[in-house]
Amino acid sequence: MSKPQPLSNEPTPVNTAKSQALYEKARRLIPGGTQLLSKRPEMFAPGQWPAYYTSAKGATVTDLDGNQFVDMSLCGIGATVLGYADPDVDAAVKNVIDNGSMTTLNAPEEVRLAELLVEQHPWAQMVRFSRSGGEAMAIAVRIARAATGRQMIAFCGYHGWHDWYLSANLADDSALDGHLLTGLAPKGVPRGLKGLMHPFQFNDLEALKKIVKEHGANLAAIVMEPVRNMPAPGFLEGVRQIASESGAILLFDEITAGFRLNAGGIHMTLGVHPDIAVFAKALGNGYPVSAIIGRGEYMSAAQDTFISSTAWTERIGPTAGVTAVTKHRDKNVGAHLVRIGERVLAGWREAGKSAGLAVETSGIAPLGHVEFKAPNPRQLRTLFTQLMLDRGYLAKDAFYAMYAHTDAHVDGYIAACADAFGILAHALKTDTVEKLMRGPTAHGGFQRLT
Repeated sequence: MSKPQPLSNEPTPVNTAKSQALYEKARRLIPGGTQLLSKRPEMFAPGQWPAYYTSAKGATVTDLDGNQFVDMSLCGIGATVLGYADPDVDAAVKNVIDNGSMTTLNAPEEVRLAELLVEQHPWAQMVRFSRSGGEAMAIAVRIARAATGRQMIAFCGYHGWHDWYLSANLADDSALDGHLLTGLAPKGVPRGLKGLMHPFQFNDLEALKKIVKEHGANLAAIVMEPVRNMPAPGFLEGVRQIASESGAILLFDEITAGFRLNAGGIHMTLGVHPDIAVFAKALGNGYPVSAIIGRGEYMSAAQDTFISSTAWTERIGPTAGVTAVTKHRDKNVGAHLVRIGERVLAGWREAGKSAGLAVETSGIAPLGHVEFKAPNPRQLRTLFTQLMLDRGYLAKDAFYAMYAHTDAHVDGYIAACADAFGILAHALKTDTVEKLMRGPTAHGGFQRLT
């Protein structure tokens, strides 16, 4: 790969004026501007990121100003694993809309989706559904507490916005609130929940053993993602043994990792089965549906507490889930996601090497990350996003692979990355990073406890 010539033949800066104007209005009308932290333009390139879209198909998004971008970034925040507006999923959804998506009676598709998930995960016997990942985790934790009669939770990683989780940020002194999970303030969370959550780091088995030693008799569940980076040898097996011996329920959050490496939970590839697992995001290819699956003796405790919502009975979510899960399995989508993701990870490394830019890649292949190893990594990330917007790509320091991504998409993206990395390297050497930026530095957001 030839070394790019920095600052030469730069494309015309992308114009996102309509999105910027609408977002300014949104900030006055909607607290935080958006419904999801991960979709705030400030997380990408403030004043430049096209906050709103008019259409999306395959891997291409068209914004309010008519710009077309190939999405090589978060891709629906990991929800659209098949691609935007997947024709099979959309056709199934349109059919149920035409035939009624909500009635006094129940949707038969939820039974079929439950059956599919149990077929994929033979260790599980029962399923409950909701419509978002955060609420599904709250349901799962409620079930774990109901099934065990215990209150405390050991956890690592990020698991949503509900009180049960944010109570981890209730420190011993109210002046210290927010120090455990940076950026996730516990305001509004009842202080009576303090002391119920006990964090440990991923791959730190000794820290979990210490929690169990101190609180095992009242430990309802061990809650964790089975993978972000790959677990150390024996770690998940050790967690499974600790859960079994302590009587705590092992609860895997598969909201992000599920349906990436295979058709189902990533824990199947890793060979360690939980007692309860939670799915969302990719489950409906962008349509709202989430699932809590688990062993019958634990899931039946949902009958002993009140878990119920009208919105969980609509027909679109489970219909999308049945179609997406079936297509994912039949098309061996996981293998495609791995291959595309591996190409992107290798492309980042090669582009960095060619440009003389220090980068470090991490994550599983379909959900990769690149880190710029420099004193000002967030500035570099912001400038990278700016440069890639000008080249027709939605891009940041992470990439979620979709079935709609083709080798041609990856080829173009890697070539654009090579060009952008060359400019970043030149800007670092000449101390002109800030000079090249057309707006403020992107926000850092909260830090995952992993």
